[in-house]
Amino acid sequence: MKHLFFALMLVFAVSGCKKVTVTTISLPDLAGGNGENEKAVGASARSLLAATDYAQLEIQVSYMPGMQLQPQSINNLVAFLNTYLNKPGGITVTEIPTHASGQTVMNVNDIGLHESHFRTAFTTGTKIAVHVLVADAAYENANVLGLAYRNTSVALMGKTIQQNSGGLTQPSRVKLETTVLLHEFAHLLGLVDLGSPMQASHKDASHGNHCNNSNCLMHYSAESTDILGFLVVGNIPSLDANCVADLKANGGK
Repeated sequence: MKHLFFALMLVFAVSGCKKVTVTTISLPDLAGGNGENEKAVGASARSLLAATDYAQLEIQVSYMPGMQLQPQSINNLVAFLNTYLNKPGGITVTEIPTHASGQTVMNVNDIGLHESHFRTAFTTGTKIAVHVLVADAAYENANVLGLAYRNTSVALMGKTIQQNSGGLTQPSRVKLETTVLLHEFAHLLGLVDLGSPMQASHKDASHGNHCNNSNCLMHYSAESTDILGFLVVGNIPSLDANCVADLKANGGK
């Protein structure tokens, strides 16, 4: 039986209106899951931020052939999470290779099916778990670099990230991987107004659950190819003061 929920679809077009669409979709149940990992994006924001429910965080990174994240990208993620999360029991990351998708293009249902086959880390006891899938295909909208689609599930379109990084006039792979990874994880933490209530109005009405500060990590451009030009000459964006305030108010540091 398939599990019905609200997913955050991060879809961007080359031209015209760029926005986030929240829609109802049906994804496969997670084999071995207990329902705690099959909720809407942002539903576990406080559980991820605070130590009250879960003292530990386990991150499983499942990567398709050739799509393993750069070690520094993983280190950057852990440093980011240690800055904002209250997890006295620690944060651990496990990387697991999976088989190829066999597809050139994937949609969110394809991604969810792959997760259901390979995810082995689930929320239980004092530990909350997050799954990151790094795919060897493009998303159905070619400009999408990443998406958050469950309360503890994100995907990076590894092939698209690699094609748009590391070249002479491109940002480094670490810069691009890190930016997309942190942005999608921050959606799980409830930004912007997805489970961590805004302490001051800063949501970009034209782009859904994103920050209106163009220099913030949670600006809409950080999960699409719109970010490429910025990263060539700039650093990985950080959360602005409004986003940090939202996290603190919801149990974060």
